[in-house]
Amino acid sequence: MDFGFDTFISPLTWRYGSDEMKAVWSEKNKRLLLRRIWIALAGVQNRAGLVSDEQLADLKAHADEIDIERALEIESTIHHDLMAEIRTFAEQCKTGGGIIHLGATSMDVLDNADALRLRQALDIIIARTRELRSVFAEKAEKYKDLPCMAFTHIQSAEVTTVGYRLALVVQDLDICLNELENLEILGKGMKGAVGTRASYKCLLQGKTISSEDLDNEVMKALGLEAFKGATQVYPRTQDLRVMHALDSLSCALAKFALDFRMLQSTAIGEWSEPFGKSQVGSSAMPFKRNPINCEKIDSLCRYVHSLVPGAWDNASLSILERTLDDSANRRLFLPQAFLALDEVLLTAKKVVSGMNVHEATIRRNLEAYGVFAATERLLMELGRRGADRQMMHEVIREQSLKAWACVQEGKDNPLVDLLCKEASILKFMNEDEITRCLDASDYYGDAVRMTQQIIGK
Repeated sequence: MDFGFDTFISPLTWRYGSDEMKAVWSEKNKRLLLRRIWIALAGVQNRAGLVSDEQLADLKAHADEIDIERALEIESTIHHDLMAEIRTFAEQCKTGGGIIHLGATSMDVLDNADALRLRQALDIIIARTRELRSVFAEKAEKYKDLPCMAFTHIQSAEVTTVGYRLALVVQDLDICLNELENLEILGKGMKGAVGTRASYKCLLQGKTISSEDLDNEVMKALGLEAFKGATQVYPRTQDLRVMHALDSLSCALAKFALDFRMLQSTAIGEWSEPFGKSQVGSSAMPFKRNPINCEKIDSLCRYVHSLVPGAWDNASLSILERTLDDSANRRLFLPQAFLALDEVLLTAKKVVSGMNVHEATIRRNLEAYGVFAATERLLMELGRRGADRQMMHEVIREQSLKAWACVQEGKDNPLVDLLCKEASILKFMNEDEITRCLDASDYYGDAVRMTQQIIGK
């Protein structure tokens, strides 16, 4: 089948995601894995005397000869995708075709193939997340001591540093990486129609290996651990665990992208995405420099999150030993989640690598609002010198509100002058000491130390 732009094709087919991730979820890779599993099964059955050397060699000789068109032609008649692939493989293997899938049920092959694909896809996500962590850590180190206004409730608050803000994303990525790296992906194993290994036990009567041996040896050949027990399928809670891990990473990156968009807003203007020389920001407003990459990150992360309930439903609604109502949606949400997150990671790396940090704007905002933040240091120093904390809090609050009113009218911030003239404060500090306390440029506590602790982990 040849798909062009005259029919629907998913944006994940051509617009989003890497070729590497698309290859993992391709039909070609899936069918190659199916054949790999059939050959592993035949190899163990060969040692048990059920399959001849010639039959096994025949299967191996044709392992890479995927013929999807022929398989689809057969499927259109028999309406069973796995049997169509078996018959296609068997047609190619004149000697060994008759023993393909001996003793197996469809999900012995399909679920183990899915487990292998999940592992391949997770390896890509983990590698990309490590790369992104390195980029964030590099930027956090560079800007670890660059003071900037912090915001709570989307209002200017106290002072932090650009590096510390980035280091907190590194901390999130470390948590997500730990979850991803410790996510154990298990196969169904070779356990037959309802997970009891009955078919294999029957086949192996009087043979030198048991059905349990066969299960273990096939999985060993595939380099895949298996669940101790299964139904017709591996427990669908595994898919849910995978989706939760992807969802956690998407959440961390969505939060960063939203913060980036806030900091790129014209009202704050401290960060901006890299912007190409010929890039167009708006079809209507030529001056626009919209944060399109971070908006894409948020959009795709939201999409990944939307896929999680499907995995939950599959796990909870798989009646008894299995129902087939998970099959169609798993074909969709598993590759889509990985491809969407793959695109998010690639885009985030591009954004952070090329981000613009506008230090002049950062200084301007700090000068405008930092003095309000530094009133906390003044309050702490007054308390240290014996002043009544509650009384001083009220004095500073009243003067701060007067100063805010002036700032909102576009006037210069008078807070330093107001506090330097406050008699109740002058009882404990002189004007120079008050002024020094109200300089917020270094009022960021242990931000540098904590940044280095996080990124040096």
